Amino acid sequence: MTQIKFYGRRDVWAPRRRQVSDTVHGCLTEVWRLPRDKRFHRFLLLDAEDLVCPARSERYLIVEIVCFSGRSDTAKRELIRALFAAARRDLGLETEDLEIVILESPQVNWGIRGLPGDELALTYPVTL
Repeated sequence: MTQIKFYGRRDVWAPRRRQVSDTVHGCLTEVWRLPRDKRFHRFLLLDAEDLVCPARSERYLIVEIVCFSGRSDTAKRELIRALFAAARRDLGLETEDLEIVILESPQVNWGIRGLPGDELALTYPVTL
């Protein structure tokens, strides 16, 4: 399971939500082999005065990836590199204006479809 939270300025990112979501999900399906239909994205967009980020432009974007534990450091590095490249290519986002954090939690800590996460039958790999 992977859930994505996006934090950025509403005036900049609200009109581009679909493009941002498509870009990030494309990286997740390619690098981590998530199924195309497993897209759980939340946009937590803020007014300009509610996002304090010195030395960043108005396009500053934080991508927070919350996921099951189990992926290797190599898999996480590959995803981060893919996200920076895709954000630059698809969104015109400079590397200084993108921050990515991967937060992992054991599967047993998740409750999904009435079950603890470690009892789910998944159709995709968590250990890469």
